[in-house]
Amino acid sequence: MTRKHYITLIIILGTLTALGPFSIDMYLPGFPAIAKDLNTTVAEVSLTLSSFFIGISAGQLLYGPLMDRFGRKKPLYIGLVGYLLASVACAFATSIEALIVLRFIQAVCSCAAAVASVAMVRDLFPVQDNAKVFSLLMLVVGVSPMIAPTVGGYVTAGFGWEAVFLILAAMAAAILVAVYLGLPESSKPDPTYSLKPKPILSKFRMVLKEPHFYTYAFSGAVSFSGLLAYVSGSPLLFMEIFQVNEKEYGWIFAFLSIGLIGASQVNSIMLRRFRSEKIIIAALVCQLVIGTVFLLGIMNGWLGLYATIACIFLFLSCLGFTFPNASALSLAPFTKNAGSASALMGASQMGIGALATVILSLFSNHSAVPMAGLMAASALVALLILLLGQKVIQARGIHYQADSTAAGVVH
Repeated sequence: MTRKHYITLIIILGTLTALGPFSIDMYLPGFPAIAKDLNTTVAEVSLTLSSFFIGISAGQLLYGPLMDRFGRKKPLYIGLVGYLLASVACAFATSIEALIVLRFIQAVCSCAAAVASVAMVRDLFPVQDNAKVFSLLMLVVGVSPMIAPTVGGYVTAGFGWEAVFLILAAMAAAILVAVYLGLPESSKPDPTYSLKPKPILSKFRMVLKEPHFYTYAFSGAVSFSGLLAYVSGSPLLFMEIFQVNEKEYGWIFAFLSIGLIGASQVNSIMLRRFRSEKIIIAALVCQLVIGTVFLLGIMNGWLGLYATIACIFLFLSCLGFTFPNASALSLAPFTKNAGSASALMGASQMGIGALATVILSLFSNHSAVPMAGLMAASALVALLILLLGQKVIQARGIHYQADSTAAGVVH
């Protein structure tokens, strides 16, 4: 693979991965405007975010088997076209109920991009490079929370929140062209792969029985829910509690994303000296400490705007180490069923994240305590899952060693 081809693949896969984050982040500054136009509250508007996460979680379980059966690109085309149409429909929603439903449809379609990007990393690159590739994808993806809310703030202020969804539709059209022209089909269709519920569920069960998968996928997913709790709660925290405007909120959100992006790139350097298993433990311990400090600070009123930003920055930095290593370790045992494995991994991330955002909406009390509590709890539960799962892995004496062809089992 030439360097030019390598970079092209990373960019296209990165844009596929970034479609979901753009869909989440770009309309956040418009929450107050949406609430006003649709005669509802910011807490009700946050349910459009919850429905999006639920849609991604459910949709990935659909697209995983489809991509193992028909190859990666055909289901991807269908998903991108559906996303484009749903985005246009969101721009013309006239009630909060309609927007919640349309966001669910938009999410189901967008997750085709998420599943394809993760599976194609496993298809196109050597296993030992997967963690590094995921870190590079996070660099591309990381641009989205820096750009999306900032652009969304200016677009909302200048043209209204509806324009945000029209921009998302245009992005989907551009990505569709890039996929067609620059992305190879990385997995041949498998006519033997059954789409009947029983064999699909059987493959999912097989993936779930793998200790490496459930240890790292679920610890990574629970840790990731802390990020989604922050994303869902940030409009209330910054625009209502700290009274910043849409544009200022976009810049704050962009700055906080630097922690996540920067840490993901430091992770690439650390992988030269440390194993992914060691890095993820250290990251979760730090995440728990920072989350606890943040929760205590919020509960006792110790934190002003800048101290709050600092705590969240450090918390997100920990996730920059957790996510790429958890993703790589989760998929290491799989070759043939990489699509199903990546779908389950993504579904667990978004499903648990959706639960966190629903809980946040239900317990909303116009303070940041529910958000901070969920962030701290996510780190604690993720660390417990990781430690317990690693004990199972060690007891079985199985380790997946990355080599240039596949993950080999070392007893």
